[in-house]
Amino acid sequence: MPRTPHSSLLLAGLMAGAGVLHFTVPKAFDGTVPRVLPGSPRAWTYASGVVECALAAGLVHPRTRRVAARATAGFFVGVFPANVQMAVDWRHRPALPRAAAFGRLPLQIPLVLWARRAARDEDAPGVR
Repeated sequence: MPRTPHSSLLLAGLMAGAGVLHFTVPKAFDGTVPRVLPGSPRAWTYASGVVECALAAGLVHPRTRRVAARATAGFFVGVFPANVQMAVDWRHRPALPRAAAFGRLPLQIPLVLWARRAARDEDAPGVR
C-alpha cells in the first residue's frame, strides 16, 4: 500500500472540515462573500463548500494529490478577498472577533505554503 504523506492528510482534513461547515452553518460564510461577486452569497458559500470537499478528496488519493494540492494553494489565494471583506466588515466589532478577522489575513500565507509542500511531498520517493 502506498505511503500517504501525513501533511497531505491533515490538509485534506482541514479542507473537508471547512467544506462541511459551509453546508452546516452557511450563514456564517455568507457575510464574507465579496459584494462585487454576481449572484447570491449563499450560492457562493455552497459552491466554495463543494470545491473544498472536492479538494479534500483529491488530496487523499495519491494519483490526484499533486494536482489537488496545487489547486488547494490556488484556492487559498482565491478566497483571500473574502478574508479581506470579513476584516473590513468586522473592523468595528469587539476586540476578539476583530482580531480573529484580521488574523485570518496573514494565515493565508502558511496555508498556501502548506498546500505547495503537499504537492512536492507527492513527488517524494516511496509516496506512490
